Amino acid sequence: MKRQIVLGLVLSALTAPAAVGATAPSAVSFAEGAVAESLTGTAGNPEEGMNVISDRGLGNCVACHAISAMPDVAFQGNVGPTLDGAADRWTEQQLRGIVADAKKTFDGTIMPSFYKNEGYIRPGDAFTGKAAEGELAPLLTAQQIEDVVAYLLTLKE
Repeated sequence: MKRQIVLGLVLSALTAPAAVGATAPSAVSFAEGAVAESLTGTAGNPEEGMNVISDRGLGNCVACHAISAMPDVAFQGNVGPTLDGAADRWTEQQLRGIVADAKKTFDGTIMPSFYKNEGYIRPGDAFTGKAAEGELAPLLTAQQIEDVVAYLLTLKE
């Protein structure tokens, strides 16, 4: 019984709509890859952003990027640039745009669009070989994007 309740809570969190007041993925305004306005109107939490960046079930940014401020996170990648000094290289608005949809800034990048739910090849439905049906949620919520940006803004040289 307890396990079913926990599973129900997890499933409802995964399928929950975006937070009230959050900018919908299709309504995000990019200017030269940057997103000027917060997606939520709420400041990001750097500690939550660190969790999203390092959690393999969330953003898992460290699969491709190295961050020396996270020495306890194993198997950091070298596919993308190191995120050390990210706050010195990019503005908050640029970081928000890169995390939301890096393809708007870096043409041809393999970095996934974390806040997008249309305009891409639909992922398969498990191992059926068929496209998933219905609306798909973005990989991260608007608040998670803000949290990641808040953490990245702490990474200075």
